[in-house]
Amino acid sequence: MTSDNVHTPVRYPSDLSDEEWAIIEQMLNELDPYKTGRRRDSNLREILNAIFYLNKTGCPWRYLPKDFPPYTLVNYYYNKWTQSGLLDQINTELRTRLRQTKGRNPDPSSAITDSQSVKGTPESSAAPVKKTPI
Repeated sequence: MTSDNVHTPVRYPSDLSDEEWAIIEQMLNELDPYKTGRRRDSNLREILNAIFYLNKTGCPWRYLPKDFPPYTLVNYYYNKWTQSGLLDQINTELRTRLRQTKGRNPDPSSAITDSQSVKGTPESSAAPVKKTPI
């Protein structure tokens, strides 16, 4: 990885801080080590910053600001990490660490579902049709 250890200024609220990057960089090296081929030219921190920016703003890939890597490169890594499950693994590891820091069970044991946030299909809200005997 090139220049991943160099301090990157935070430009957007979705950017990783140095502390956050130190944790995620270690996970990336463990879960997705770079072993073969030519040396990587892309900055993975900037790629993650771009993914977080897209997630936060909801903007189209092509509208990614020019101070991020090209959207095609960001999209490549996003698809690669999503399909391999790497982003899920990182999320699980971060959740586990946070829960342990707060003195909680590393794995959540229950969840709360709010009926206001669960939407049904149009068919599920329709009144039942009464069948009349023939």
